[in-house]
Amino acid sequence: MKPTGVFYHESFSRRSYLTVGTRLRDFPQAFEPLKSFENFRLIESPRVSEDLVLQVHTPELLEGVRADTLCSTAWHSAGGVVKAVEMVYEGELRNAFAYIGAGGHHAGRSYFWGYCCFNDVVLATRNLRNRHGDVRVAVIDTDAHHGDGTRELVKGDGSFLHYCICSSSYESSDGLKVDVSYFTTPYHSAVEGFGERVSEFEPDILIWYFGHDTHVGDYGDIGLTVADYTRIARFLKGLAARCCDDRLVVVLGGGSVPEIARESTLAIIRELLKP
Repeated sequence: MKPTGVFYHESFSRRSYLTVGTRLRDFPQAFEPLKSFENFRLIESPRVSEDLVLQVHTPELLEGVRADTLCSTAWHSAGGVVKAVEMVYEGELRNAFAYIGAGGHHAGRSYFWGYCCFNDVVLATRNLRNRHGDVRVAVIDTDAHHGDGTRELVKGDGSFLHYCICSSSYESSDGLKVDVSYFTTPYHSAVEGFGERVSEFEPDILIWYFGHDTHVGDYGDIGLTVADYTRIARFLKGLAARCCDDRLVVVLGGGSVPEIARESTLAIIRELLKP
């Protein structure tokens, strides 16, 4: 069985946008129990290239990120996601989990906010397409907040399915840009709805933008628990097996509570490691 890649950089456990309060304070020590899995592979997140950043973002955004001390981890955060998606797509890894120190889905072409700096998922998609042509990418975003930056960057992209479970409802005319409100739709029904879209879209790779901010007691609390995340991971892993040769990458998004960060991410990784 191919390995599961876990991407991490030591800077993610220090102060940055999404590690204010050191939510990843228990890492990398928390990985120790996972080392008993023969297919566990810990990979240091590389730095994203400036050339790739400028294919997605403006020079002004790049300078703004450079000037913001809380974006200090953005380079390795985005770089880890780019590398994880590349290695899974190219078959070096079965699937992957990418930790981050600064988020991505609130970064548009010329702006960033909400603890985000570079749009990691869109950078990863651009990198794949540079290497392999018109790759079809399906993203499910379960962070508590709408991925506005991602939506702006992929608007009109017919090879990119962006499915966001957030506080609003929306569907584009082509059915590829979708918001499902957790206020009106039972959460697991919303997740299953992504499976229906994927069956029609036939992507080459799935990306789960996961935020534990949705957990009970975190800052975007909508009542979810680690058991819910495990169930979603199991569903998406099965979906990836059916649609795209197991290609699934989980990207860590929002959240602030160290205990929730540890328990939720390790639970998801354990699901990825299972046969």
